[in-house]
Amino acid sequence: MATEAKRAKLDDDSEFSPLHNFLNWCNQVGLILSNKVHVCKEGTVAEYGMIAKDKIEEGDILFTIPRSALLHQGTSKISALLELEKSSLASSSGWVPLLLALLYEYTSLQSHWQSYLSLWMDFKTLDQPMFWSEEEREGLLRGTGIPEAVNTDLANIQKEYTDVVLPFIARHPDVWNRDKHTLEMYTKLVAFVMAYSFQEPQEVDEDDEKGGKTCNPPIMVPMADMLNHVSNHNACLEFTPNNLKMVCVRPIYKGEEVFNTYGQMANWQLLHMYGFTEPYPSNSNDTADIPISVLYKSVVEGGQSNLDQQLVDERWEMLCQMTQNRETFVFGKQGCLTDTELHAFLKVLCMSTEEFSEFKENQVWEDVDEDWISIAFSNEGLPGLKASWKELIHKAAHHTLRSYSVCGDSDQSLIENKAILARLSRREQNAVQVRYGQKSILYRLMELTK
Repeated sequence: MATEAKRAKLDDDSEFSPLHNFLNWCNQVGLILSNKVHVCKEGTVAEYGMIAKDKIEEGDILFTIPRSALLHQGTSKISALLELEKSSLASSSGWVPLLLALLYEYTSLQSHWQSYLSLWMDFKTLDQPMFWSEEEREGLLRGTGIPEAVNTDLANIQKEYTDVVLPFIARHPDVWNRDKHTLEMYTKLVAFVMAYSFQEPQEVDEDDEKGGKTCNPPIMVPMADMLNHVSNHNACLEFTPNNLKMVCVRPIYKGEEVFNTYGQMANWQLLHMYGFTEPYPSNSNDTADIPISVLYKSVVEGGQSNLDQQLVDERWEMLCQMTQNRETFVFGKQGCLTDTELHAFLKVLCMSTEEFSEFKENQVWEDVDEDWISIAFSNEGLPGLKASWKELIHKAAHHTLRSYSVCGDSDQSLIENKAILARLSRREQNAVQVRYGQKSILYRLMELTK
């Protein structure tokens, strides 16, 4: 049974509160909210969330939102202008049209989405590492891969704003104000899209000979973006031709929070994109990366001569070309997630000189059972790998552990002492969760390959 959104329980008594205004807006645009849930701040893991008022059964629809209420470049007031300038707004991210729509709607007092966007006044709640100081990122997150990802993000945002957005603004001074539509605001909106947008799954085109998938651009889905994430979620968003629905995927009991899923995200990805983490050890999707450069270091440190170095470099160059310049090997809680690529590297790097000469001449891989590779590089299979393969994995894991900004014992002490952990800042707590989750995977990997 469903009721209109405005009838949901309000935790803020003020009729002028942003949440109250948003729920009224939801009713006006035709969003239907189940009477088994209410949207609130109290009892949730983040700023806003959804709590069950009664038991919710699998398959129950928690809310339905019409496509006309979604915010994207096709529904914005400036949709015609964005379509007209479509070719000039192309970029590597593909986000520029949506970001310009948000930039316009967020700064327009007459925006149809004002009640929705006012939930995030000046985006003060956004706390992804891109908003941390460089010293904080380096001091808390070195070794996790996040500082490098953030540096890439910031450089891309600057380039996109300078090369694409500013020329567009200059061409339409009647719509845009460079003093108001700044790089700082654009950066906040990028973070907003990272943390709150959704992508509609793209169907495979059967007429496409390559059979590949193309990504739909991100869209903003009011109400759906108020649900928080856990890997063991109890709801998911479904897309239909006329509307979107949040559907319960397992029973939710009275007083429990409704959790959506943002996908299979490791803690470093959650912190990088959304600004939060799942507490150890609850994130079943957590991973640790071993940079390919670290595997190279593990190989060359065993060389005895310049000839050895030349042989390694020749093999390495061939492998990088054949694997399309992979940057990392990814390990999850159950084993290697990039097992095919790791198998190829270990096999070639550990070949005898005669075997490599023959391989180089033919450059043909032997047929290898993918199921065998999957089992061999799982936690159960790793101890049974060839000794030379295990040695390289062991060394690479060891070198990766040494790259972190904080030693493993310190993080373990914090994880085990929740009282001390709670006294840390939110940023420090999230950093601990990322570091320790990754380190625990790497320590386990070392144990399995010793």
